[in-house]
Amino acid sequence: MNNGLPEYGVCRLSIVPMRSSPSHKAEQISQLLFGDQYEVHEVSNDKLWLRIHIYYDQFEGWIDARQHHAISKEYYDYINRADFKITLDQTSTILYNKNPLMILMGSIIPISGSELFKMEEQFAFNGDSKSLGVKREADYLKAVALKYLNAPCQWGGKTLFGIDAAGFVQMTYKICGYRLGRTIGEQFRQGKPVADFADTLPGDIMFFGSSEHHPDHVGILLEPEKIIHVSGKVRIDYVNEEGILNMDTKIYTHSLKAIRRVLSE
Repeated sequence: MNNGLPEYGVCRLSIVPMRSSPSHKAEQISQLLFGDQYEVHEVSNDKLWLRIHIYYDQFEGWIDARQHHAISKEYYDYINRADFKITLDQTSTILYNKNPLMILMGSIIPISGSELFKMEEQFAFNGDSKSLGVKREADYLKAVALKYLNAPCQWGGKTLFGIDAAGFVQMTYKICGYRLGRTIGEQFRQGKPVADFADTLPGDIMFFGSSEHHPDHVGILLEPEKIIHVSGKVRIDYVNEEGILNMDTKIYTHSLKAIRRVLSE
């Protein structure tokens, strides 16, 4: 299937773009951050591109084969079980095989409290981090979301240097220990519904669009009547039963369709 290439990999660069088809001209649909692991499902005919399947959110796309870092199935399975650390600093540096590498908030570093897996790679990290599996609640989630404030909108982006609406929600929740899908449609099917706007709580996920069943925008309720979302950039706006009211223009920009709760009350 893989023309002799290893079938498993892990991101060992700060960011790797994932594309909709095997071409640098193709649309970026998501990104890998340092520490994201994946399976290789297909190799392009010219052997320059790999179609990968991310373990964390089951998302698929194409990456440049030169940015692939092969790992054994044994190590891949270990990563899937391990409770590694997730970085909390907006930017930090990791020593990887004795060379410094800048990594971004939300990266996974292979350091855990469990027994050590024998790895050929060497890591050193002294930045701020937490265990990936430790769940945090609304106040912590709000603090994480605010770290992305003013990050520019970028389709397929997942970092403070460029992020899309679903990526922002996914990464904020990921840092807080909750696993969400990569797309608005997947996130719309997670958590439990909140029937009435009056019953909302900080941290609730709000969905917007022209269709009640197929929303095209998403954000996080920051506090009563305040939403943080991506519209040109990560920004804070007013929100009510009608939708999002832009704080600068005082114009409604998105119609509210649904609210879902992932955080435990």
